[in-house]
Amino acid sequence: MGIMGYLRDRMGTILAVFIGLALVAFIAGEVIKSGSSIFKDSATEIGEINGTAISYADFNRRLEVSTEQFKQQSGQSISPQITNYLQETTWNQFLTDGLLSKEIEKLGITVGEAETQAMISGPTPDPQIAQQFTNQQTGQFDRARLNQFLQYLQTAKADTAQLKAWGNFVTELIKDKKRQKYLAAVTTGLYVNSLDAQDDYQAKNKLANFKYVVLDYASIPDNKVTISDEDYSAYYNEHKALFKNKQELRNFDYVTFNAAPSKEDSIAIKGQVEKLAADLKASTNDSLFVQVNSETKTPIAYRKKGQLEPQLDSVMFAAAPGFVYGPYLSNGSYKIAKLVSATISPDSVKARHILINPATEGGLDKAMAKGDSIKKLIAGGKSFAELANTFSIDKNANAKGGDLGTFARGMMIPAFDDVVFDAKKGEIKVFATQFGVHVVEIENLIGSSKVVKVAQVDKPLEASQKTQNEAYNKAQAFLASLSGNSFAAQAKKAGLTIKTADNVVGTQAVLPGLDGARALVRWAYKADVGDFSEEVYPIGDQYVVATLTQINPIGYLSLDAVKKQIEPAVRIEVKGKQLTEKLQAALGGNIDQVAQKTGGKVVPVQNVVFANPVMPGSGPEYKVIGGIFGSQPGKLSKPVVGTQGVYVYALDSFVNPPALTNAVREKQTLGAALAQRADGAVLEALKDKANVKDNRAKFL
Repeated sequence: MGIMGYLRDRMGTILAVFIGLALVAFIAGEVIKSGSSIFKDSATEIGEINGTAISYADFNRRLEVSTEQFKQQSGQSISPQITNYLQETTWNQFLTDGLLSKEIEKLGITVGEAETQAMISGPTPDPQIAQQFTNQQTGQFDRARLNQFLQYLQTAKADTAQLKAWGNFVTELIKDKKRQKYLAAVTTGLYVNSLDAQDDYQAKNKLANFKYVVLDYASIPDNKVTISDEDYSAYYNEHKALFKNKQELRNFDYVTFNAAPSKEDSIAIKGQVEKLAADLKASTNDSLFVQVNSETKTPIAYRKKGQLEPQLDSVMFAAAPGFVYGPYLSNGSYKIAKLVSATISPDSVKARHILINPATEGGLDKAMAKGDSIKKLIAGGKSFAELANTFSIDKNANAKGGDLGTFARGMMIPAFDDVVFDAKKGEIKVFATQFGVHVVEIENLIGSSKVVKVAQVDKPLEASQKTQNEAYNKAQAFLASLSGNSFAAQAKKAGLTIKTADNVVGTQAVLPGLDGARALVRWAYKADVGDFSEEVYPIGDQYVVATLTQINPIGYLSLDAVKKQIEPAVRIEVKGKQLTEKLQAALGGNIDQVAQKTGGKVVPVQNVVFANPVMPGSGPEYKVIGGIFGSQPGKLSKPVVGTQGVYVYALDSFVNPPALTNAVREKQTLGAALAQRADGAVLEALKDKANVKDNRAKFL
């Protein structure tokens, strides 16, 4: 998933997450116990917001719920990137809660009992409730299901954990409503007047036609530029606001030792799979063979053309049963595949079913017998819908008389598909799956195409112990050779490339080319400048040794701390001064004469608007376009230092748009854009004002 678009810029919408966390607990009917944490249990403060401490135990509990929610909703495994994202999201939840709660309390914002009841079971329940009680078949809010759940909570059978989870959910629902009221109050206070609308209209519609001459920075080679200490100081002082750290950051250099599978490893694993290929061809129980020998245990199920990976798809639909393909390398594994069977099958099936729970019937045999009895009743003309409502435990399907709708192969589990896609129209099948005993009536078969069953076995291409040991021993020897300031010298001696990790956040888990670097970052936040890593860190297929080079504390960074970072920009400024002097000396005539004297060329530009300050064919030039819209036609400008170079321009003319007679639409558009930014802007303003202590780097 790239996650990570998924994983960014969440502050503006983070409020909705609070409710989702509570929903997971009460819908699933299980409360995640804090004692089951995969992290170390600790009451140590992980942070503090305006004097209110956040305990690690509280943070960890919410993180666990958030992790469980992610797994349920996405079905993805928890990678280092996802872990980092969930940790950051959980922190932002505490931060948002702490910042807004105090503001809400100051204003006396409340939610009454009647309002709470309306959010839960009123004519228009809260969207979070409506979402969780949605009928999966119709996509509509299922009020009956909500009422059933609420009634259940009132009974003596109600599970204590579910009652507690429901109480937590309602509490969060109320808190979220208060937040909505607070943010609505801020948004309501925003106002766009007619002058704002007029300015915006002019910025988007007034056209400028002009000519310019530019001397590009690239025209001066970098090695011809000498940067003085005064140049650095001037740039630093002018841009000092850019170098203010809101949190501590650290820099370190590191080298890596490759422990990826060698050519010999690849040959060895391929050889193992070649031996398995012969055994798979002779196998009489392919499912068992896959379970015993394959890494991923891919279920053997019928697949349509296009559902197998391309290498298999191109051969299996033209092969005969028993054909074995491979070994072949795919997605980091050597694989073999056997065509188990092929047949012609419907593309989709329309069916309805009754699901019987063997546990409540006294066992599978009795449940199957009951299924056979129900089948006879259906064959005798008894209403399927009535029987479903009486006997089936699938309440979602029962809402439509047991109807499952029309579904393609693969939408159900393989054991279910194998039966219904092999049946005939009008047949009633009684069979068992892991969900219970099904009584299924086949209402219609749609389409027809060839499908194949393929048994797949894979072995990951992994480094041998020998390969790993060799890489580790090299890394360990390098670490042992370090002393004083010898990191760069020893790396050069060993022929290693030094890589740099700058401005690393204390909770970071991923570095360029290094996933799962959490342990390395944790070391960096315990180390002092000049320290070498405590150990060789295994990260993916690399072994890493590092040295801490810089600590960037909260507050303004010193010039020395940012000197390397700002060097390219300072060099540009020095070039800008030189090019400005060259253009300044060429002024005195018209723009054509400036071009002639400087060796440049005149570039005409048409129809540029202030709201989109882009120089055609180049890029954004805010200073230049801004200056043009403040100039007079026919007047040659002074040199302007831009993004790509230094410019001189001459305005030809403006083309004014028709007069704005009705500013309503512009005001509405501006107001909507302002309101959209308001939530995030409010939270950022509160964060800037707040006293926040972030100790996460010590624990996560």
